[in-house]
Amino acid sequence: MPTNDLITKHTTSSNGTPLRDTTTFITGHSSEAEAVYHSVVPASWQKIRETNHFNVIYTTSEFPVSMDDDKDIDAHDKVMSSGSLGLVRPNGTVCRTVDFAPDGEALMHRTKSLDYGIVVEGEIECHLDSGEVKTMKRGDVAVQRGTMHAWKNASKTEWARMVFVLQDSQPLSVGGKVLKEELGHAEGAIPASGNDQ
Repeated sequence: MPTNDLITKHTTSSNGTPLRDTTTFITGHSSEAEAVYHSVVPASWQKIRETNHFNVIYTTSEFPVSMDDDKDIDAHDKVMSSGSLGLVRPNGTVCRTVDFAPDGEALMHRTKSLDYGIVVEGEIECHLDSGEVKTMKRGDVAVQRGTMHAWKNASKTEWARMVFVLQDSQPLSVGGKVLKEELGHAEGAIPASGNDQ
């Protein structure tokens, strides 16, 4: 995979920011079908430039997902150990946390997916390629429907955090043009999702 200054190819258990680190609590069932905690997983952060930190919370690789015999957990572990996860999981979902440095921004990009983006800390601007901008506050949700967009931390001094759930989608056609994933300057630094072939 090509490398450039957009991505740091290492992960850490701490995001190195003043925001509280996150923990994932994965549930399951005992042999008597009682609810139990299957695992408690600390965050594993990856820097995307100096301004964004990613933590993948969970992935699925089929829809609807099968949880029999913990098949979904095994599939998630294989995806994560492969190192090939793009922004979207073909035929599945990705839940991730993204921390934005003060005045930090993500580059303009598009994924072939339907995404929910929830602001959990700070304020985030959502920029569209039309030039429209909306400022989202804690608790606000963006529903991204295959659009070209960029995120920007609205604060010059405070970190911000969003949680994203990305779902693979059918191909989107607008005005006879099929819209595919576009990673902009991050192309080659972030693996292609591989869901728009």
